[in-house]
Amino acid sequence: MNPAATARRLKSPGEIRRYSTIYHDRLRSARGTRAVLSGLENLVLTGSPYPSGRNIANDEVIVLKDNFLTTDLPTTCASHILEGFRGSATSMVGRLLQDAGIHIVAKTNMDEFGMGSYSTNSARGPVKHGFDSLEQSVGGSSGGSALVVAGGLARFAIGSDTGGSVRLPAAYTGILGFKPSYGRISRNGLIPYANSLDTVGIMSTSVKDAISIYRILNKHDPADPTSLDLNSRARIEHAKLSRSRVPDHAASDQVSVRVIGLRDKKESARLSLEAGMRWKAYGRQYFTKRSWRIGVPDEYNIQEMHPWIRIAWLKTLSVLQDMGNDIVHISLPTTQSALSAYYVLAPAEASSNLAKYDGVRYGIPRDAELADNHEGVLYAHHRGQHFGDEVKRRILLGTFSLSAGAMDNYFIQAQKVRRLVQQDFNNVFTVPHPLLEASTGNPEGVDFIVVPTAPTLPPLLSELKHQSPLDSYVNDIFTVPASLAGLPAISVPVVADDDLPPTSDKNIGMQIIGQFGEDMPLLNFVRDTVEAIDPPRPRETDSRIWTARRF
Repeated sequence: MNPAATARRLKSPGEIRRYSTIYHDRLRSARGTRAVLSGLENLVLTGSPYPSGRNIANDEVIVLKDNFLTTDLPTTCASHILEGFRGSATSMVGRLLQDAGIHIVAKTNMDEFGMGSYSTNSARGPVKHGFDSLEQSVGGSSGGSALVVAGGLARFAIGSDTGGSVRLPAAYTGILGFKPSYGRISRNGLIPYANSLDTVGIMSTSVKDAISIYRILNKHDPADPTSLDLNSRARIEHAKLSRSRVPDHAASDQVSVRVIGLRDKKESARLSLEAGMRWKAYGRQYFTKRSWRIGVPDEYNIQEMHPWIRIAWLKTLSVLQDMGNDIVHISLPTTQSALSAYYVLAPAEASSNLAKYDGVRYGIPRDAELADNHEGVLYAHHRGQHFGDEVKRRILLGTFSLSAGAMDNYFIQAQKVRRLVQQDFNNVFTVPHPLLEASTGNPEGVDFIVVPTAPTLPPLLSELKHQSPLDSYVNDIFTVPASLAGLPAISVPVVADDDLPPTSDKNIGMQIIGQFGEDMPLLNFVRDTVEAIDPPRPRETDSRIWTARRF
């Protein structure tokens, strides 16, 4: 990527509001780069982008979405109500990255509290991607992090994914966005939107970079009750060794102790290490040479899908089939109800999580002139003034679904749909769910599922002004099911037609979904597939990893 061309693009009409906070000294110290900052609207970083083939070293930098706590940078969740707030401790993700020698240089813009699909619901203003004098959406809610990576200003960025907030921006900006299995990466220090859905996500332009960051962050955190403990991680590793298709010489050397129900942490850790060593010895050699069974769910072939996305989907499946993989039609019938269930469950959890923002304990102080009268409550005016429209909309929706009259008809029913979605996935995967004893896997099932990340191309911001909230919710239809089931999923950039110019409105993402706990097999599959493809026309400035030779 040419630095001068990057700078020209970032200064084009449609200035980018992507950094919420930034430290000049840190950027200057990062390999001699220089930053020019003009308010919060225009940031141009000059200098050579980091080469994607390098290993992570002490001079690397990273940006965090503005909902991860940091002690030396404000954390506002792109909301007025948290203006100027600084956490008392850095998030576990931030600490692990710093311990690895990676510098956190900025916090990126986002949809307020992660609520949105286009990164337009921000107190800082929308995240914009200018091309040909047109302002386009970069997707949401981690749009700022995605655009920093797409613009070559950082090799990788951290976002949060609740219903597709990492994968959708990755698809719209032509980069890679990875959502691990739920509980793999600690949420300690991530300001919650929906606790049972929030997952730390990784954005990069290289599969190898994503793997490197994932290995740093994939740690058990006792301070996070949703973090997978050592016993669960040992069971996941043991399940990998128990695959029905593992060669005999590997199966004969499996761990003989039954891991399920193990209580001894030291024994669990020993088995996890043992399984990991055997997996390294056998799994890598085996899985780089086998053919995969790729699932194509009929329910994802919706009428509203853009024709270019359908073409890209078919071409991707054709490439995978030409590489020796089997393409299998599958059915995920509850997918049609997944989006409705998500927009009951997520707002319900959000209404509870956001109840603490009252202007009394922390955040922007209450205005005494706007204090409620004796008939009101302490903080109604404060919340109404400082929360954005979308946040208030979801708080009301969530509060209603948790009310006594609606709980059984909405919230409980949505939880049942969520379990059915998880069962649908378990019924089609060859590998059983490692943490569910009732899950046995399907011998005739599939290893991975390949579907589009979004049914639409990146829209113009001018078009979004005429959209209803319901229209924006529908854009999450392909990403929500994996979130409800807690499965690992990764969005990979593809092209519909090699003859199309590499402009941002042609960005298309293809989503690959794996069984719970199959994070590394999923990443290895994407990496090996990318390395095996010999692109006919590599483009120096094209970041689509299925066609660019540099990946």
